[in-house]
Amino acid sequence: MPEPLAAPVIVDEVLAAVAEGRHHDPHSVLGQHGFEAPHLAGPLTAIRTRRPLAESVAAVFPDGAELALEHVGHGIWAGAGAFGPRDYRVKARYADGSDWTSDDPYRFAPTVGELDLHLIGEGRHEELWRVLGAHYREHWGIAGSVSGTAFTVWAPRATAARVVGAFNRWDGTGHAMRSMGPTGIWELFIPDVEPGAVYKFELLTAAGAWVMKSDPMARQAEVAPATGSVVSLSSHQWADGEWMSRRAAADLHALPMSIYELHLGSWRPGKGYRDVADELIEYLEWLGYTHVEFMPLAEHPFGGSWGYQVTGYYAATSRFGSPDDLKYLIDRLHQAGIGVIMDWVPGHFPKDEWALARFDGQPLYEHADPRRGEQLDWGTYVFDYGNPRVRNFLVANALFWFEEMHVDGLRVDAVASMLYLDYSREEGEWLPNVHGGREHLEAISFLQETTATAYKRNPGIVMIAEESTSWPGVTAPTSSGGLGFGYKWNMGWMHDSLQYIQNDPMYRSHHHHDLTFSFLYAFSEHFVLPISHDEVVHGKGSLVRKMPGDHWQQLANVRAYLAFMWAHPGKQLLFMGQEFGQLSEWSEERGLDWWILDQPSHRQLAEFVGALNRGYRATPALWQLDDDAAGFEWIEGGAAAENVIAFLRYDRERRPLLCIVNFAGVPHEGFRLGLPGAGRWREVLNSDAAEFGGSGVGNLGGVDAIEAPWPGRPASASFTLPPLGAVWFALETQPVE
Repeated sequence: MPEPLAAPVIVDEVLAAVAEGRHHDPHSVLGQHGFEAPHLAGPLTAIRTRRPLAESVAAVFPDGAELALEHVGHGIWAGAGAFGPRDYRVKARYADGSDWTSDDPYRFAPTVGELDLHLIGEGRHEELWRVLGAHYREHWGIAGSVSGTAFTVWAPRATAARVVGAFNRWDGTGHAMRSMGPTGIWELFIPDVEPGAVYKFELLTAAGAWVMKSDPMARQAEVAPATGSVVSLSSHQWADGEWMSRRAAADLHALPMSIYELHLGSWRPGKGYRDVADELIEYLEWLGYTHVEFMPLAEHPFGGSWGYQVTGYYAATSRFGSPDDLKYLIDRLHQAGIGVIMDWVPGHFPKDEWALARFDGQPLYEHADPRRGEQLDWGTYVFDYGNPRVRNFLVANALFWFEEMHVDGLRVDAVASMLYLDYSREEGEWLPNVHGGREHLEAISFLQETTATAYKRNPGIVMIAEESTSWPGVTAPTSSGGLGFGYKWNMGWMHDSLQYIQNDPMYRSHHHHDLTFSFLYAFSEHFVLPISHDEVVHGKGSLVRKMPGDHWQQLANVRAYLAFMWAHPGKQLLFMGQEFGQLSEWSEERGLDWWILDQPSHRQLAEFVGALNRGYRATPALWQLDDDAAGFEWIEGGAAAENVIAFLRYDRERRPLLCIVNFAGVPHEGFRLGLPGAGRWREVLNSDAAEFGGSGVGNLGGVDAIEAPWPGRPASASFTLPPLGAVWFALETQPVE
């Protein structure tokens, strides 16, 4: 047993602050500290610990020796001896005769290194999720290690910080964190706190009030409506190495991409990440999609937001299982050859008082000026993109989804709201930039940093912008001033084509420009053509119900429209339920109308979507030159009276695919079109085929183009065009004599 000595005296005011958990550096008092004393040689060590209500306290060393501690005030106990730093535990005896021996959080060195702090301070820590938050780990003391959880949080304006949870009965006075200096990081390692523990941070604001917050960097959260963060430890072993290797070597711009957009909660209600894997993979394989896009799966408190009001950017929502369960789903999809795109929402966040809003008592993640810091349409806050550490939080989050969760793409929501300072604001409600303009320069820089960093670190991934304006260079490289996205949603095509198709065929000739206008700018960006969830909610009706005519005509319109969509330059995205002709408008509160697949005409529509995807994937002309005008050629764009358009798509070998769409309600017999040369054109897809529920009008056996000039063309052929139908033709033979 060490010979007891008197520990150096700590002033009462400091002892009180430490005892009440409001000191900015409790480790400077608690734990063990070397000191010097007159007339005493060799190493001297003082040990202090907080054990309120105890009757006696001792430090217990690994060899069984004990050092008795004395109460020095406010529940703080202290003792000293002539020994160097040692591992120890604390034994306390209470009035009821019970003894409690536990480890001391304050005997450990910080779990955050100097390099981490430097990178965080610079706003350049690209793996922020590996440092901040809660991490279960082995941490060394002096001669041995113990298991526990390292808690770290960024709260630069807090004057004190504490960890609270079930492990301390939600009383954080005994688990005060230490400030790591001007970076605003607070840290504490708590031994014996294991995965599954629920916790939050308590922060003392500059105004003197304690606020309790969930962890912005938490990897897991309680199931809503509970709001606690959860200590998470992944044990998932990835088995998608082959997929990831192929991804790293791929150029998605030169590969087929058709995307099935899905809201997990209403696709198969009641099923979680693991439960849904087999069924989802089987369904996507039947339909032939290359990718699935999940509406946001980051943690969010209000299901009615569809995930677009995020409170836990690093936590997969617990509604459907654990983070490892989501990894399992993504892993399985990759093994089945299906890519995964995730909706990402860096444009705004909700005002819930337990989350990011006014995090340390003042605006931190959000811009302090409401003219920039509030999104009026959605009642949310807007990130302060000019703050390097806020930008770091978001950039690292994008990397987290790519690198930790293995997603293949991020679809960035509401980019237009980020680009314009006056977005959805009246005069006087917005703050101009330093040049007096409406461009949000800091947000632009943030987007460029995100896309450039994501592509640099993760070759083969894709960043997709939902950008609804004519902002130039969304998919141009950041090196030339562009935003650096891989793709942009073609909202113009979506709006114009839906406006056209909703007209009765007898009136479509007056709206022909709505059908053809998108081809004027089809190669100005890399585009995804979206028929997304936004087009089938809020009174807009389902895709089938947008169509004119009786039920047969509605389904025929859908088939023709989708065939036009799949042949149009760009990638394709279709929201769940539209592939089989969901009749009712989508609602997150109920599942899809799966029963409708029992009706032959609707099952045939789904089978047609499968045929579209298989034909698309097998035809390089439809995807190899999506971003090159050399891959497209008009054949007929002016046949407004007939409601017909026709065009060629080419692959790199100049092998063509001819697409003809007749949006009239009647067939056209002997419809002559000029072609680049003579040859046989084989019908490879017909939306009016009987197998898809159509009338069977078509061109069985193919069509021969002969050297009979047609205006502007050296050859021509006559086609039979089905009513409300689209036909694709592949050039089968060399030109005939």
